[in-house]
Amino acid sequence: MKITSIEPRVIGLRYVDRGAYELSHYHQMTRRTVYVVRTDNGLVGLGESESTESQEVIDRYLGTNPFNWVGDETSLGLGTAMYDLMGKAAGVPVYQLFGQKHRSWVPVAAWTVSTHPERMAAAVVDYAHQGYTWMKFHLSPFENVIDQTEAMQRVAPEGFRLHYDFTMHGTDDHMASLLDRLSEYPIAGCFEDPLPGEDLDGYIELKNRARRPIVLHHFPTAATYEIMRRPADAYMLGHFRIGDAQKRAGLFAAAGAPFMLQNSGSDITRAMTTHMMAAFPTASFHFVSATEILQDRFVTEPLDPVNGFIRVPEAPGLGVELDEVKMAELEKIESPTRQRFLLDTRYVNGSLLRTRPDSDNPHFMVRPDWSRELPPSSFAAPLSTRYWDDDGSEEFATAYGQIESGSQLTLADPAGGERAQVLSTHVLCSQPGRYIGWPTIVRRASGELLAVFSGDRESHVCPWGKMQLVRSDDDGHSWSNHPRRTAR
Repeated sequence: MKITSIEPRVIGLRYVDRGAYELSHYHQMTRRTVYVVRTDNGLVGLGESESTESQEVIDRYLGTNPFNWVGDETSLGLGTAMYDLMGKAAGVPVYQLFGQKHRSWVPVAAWTVSTHPERMAAAVVDYAHQGYTWMKFHLSPFENVIDQTEAMQRVAPEGFRLHYDFTMHGTDDHMASLLDRLSEYPIAGCFEDPLPGEDLDGYIELKNRARRPIVLHHFPTAATYEIMRRPADAYMLGHFRIGDAQKRAGLFAAAGAPFMLQNSGSDITRAMTTHMMAAFPTASFHFVSATEILQDRFVTEPLDPVNGFIRVPEAPGLGVELDEVKMAELEKIESPTRQRFLLDTRYVNGSLLRTRPDSDNPHFMVRPDWSRELPPSSFAAPLSTRYWDDDGSEEFATAYGQIESGSQLTLADPAGGERAQVLSTHVLCSQPGRYIGWPTIVRRASGELLAVFSGDRESHVCPWGKMQLVRSDDDGHSWSNHPRRTAR
């Protein structure tokens, strides 16, 4: 048996309507390459990847026997197709190529992105209705995770749980305290990467005091030596090639450590992950494939969960076949153009942070600190965020142009109502015959300047607790105290 052809077929996919709004502001996950691999004895194997492998890699498989690729460490997508062919040639489901079956039903979690609390709640309702009992999401400092959790708790059916991914932290939060707060909610299920991966001592300490399982994804030594120190309750392998995952599975089994696989993709990837999870002894933690964020399913029998589990296919190979009618439709879909947008984050004290995604930081929405541009942040700050999409207006163009050189942080107008940009807290301003010392000066959206100061403008003496407010409509050349407000 030899491989005679490998056909990469690029398809466009669409997000589910319910989640398209938030997903489109985070990632571009709507293009996939499906590999259709044929052999000289008429077998067809399927694989997939996010982008197409180079011709050099594809050529390495051509003319070979699929069984040459047992424990493939070259390509996850093409390796999947090899296992599909091996299973079909041997007349066995793929899991049997790894060893004994340890489970017939494999736990799976839904996935989404961090967004406004009401939209997070809608995701929980949707996924629970589809048969999921877990939902994973990456926390974002542009949202308040307590507000999100409370919104989701209100609508979640009993037993539904959240998998919080902290993406190795990146905020000023005291993590142990934040995990304690979240653990008060029954919906809180587990905490992934709450610390930098290299902080094994911190993980051990956090695991010993946490009230929910700690999950480690990013390993300092690639999921090898650190496992023996038991820094977490469960472990995660993300997009590991088949042979690499198989080796780690043996290590996890030796340590008695639960783990899971995270390989995002369609039902082809979901099927391969299900087979591997079925055969690996301690792969008992819920896996993630993000298949559910896409409305387009292009296999004849999609793999959907029942009460949080997927039944392991028993047909030879992966157990999924292409729906050619659907494939022909998807091959015509072009990649959507990602639109510009601004992030307006409003704090309860009225302060406004306006920024935009950093094209050099693909994880900006969850780790903006990697861009080294914004103030220190928190996952539990009292704030809310809106996406201001490019609507073609002059107002948006002006606002976007103002922050192209850097984000803006503005304070609440001390006079109430509009918001004002802080210009100075150390400037001495003068008006003919009068003096204002050490004021806070802000510019309102209207262009008007406000100066708040502690001191009489004539005697330079301020009664205890008394603050004065004056205004200027001519960029600070003259100041008036009408109307005048006193703050106490």
